[in-house]
Amino acid sequence: QVQLVESGGGLVQAGGSLRLSCAASGRIFSSANMGWFRQAPGKEREFVAAIRWDGAFTDYADSVKGRFIISTDNAKNMVRLQMNSLKPEDTAVYYCAASSRWFGPSRGQYDYWGQGTQVTVSS
Repeated sequence: QVQLVESGGGLVQAGGSLRLSCAASGRIFSSANMGWFRQAPGKEREFVAAIRWDGAFTDYADSVKGRFIISTDNAKNMVRLQMNSLKPEDTAVYYCAASSRWFGPSRGQYDYWGQGTQVTVSS
């Protein structure tokens, strides 16, 4: 059984920064491709960032490219999302996800999901 638990969300002013963390349990982590998604009220869940299991490749949505950084800490079974220059349109619930097979932006590729953490950016 794989469990993902997000933390680090909160309220921040536009232009500020937050760092989200996702703690993973289970042996899958060392070989899992990890992703972050977000869902704003009334909108579909959308891709934010992904990192391949070995850290060799990352992928970002155009809307966050240059502002967000995804990274992993395999020693701690964690994946992080550093979010800089935050905008009000970044407000959403952010979800961590893991895929045992695929690396990429498609929701359907991910097998495991966390419960989400709320990020609110005020203008």
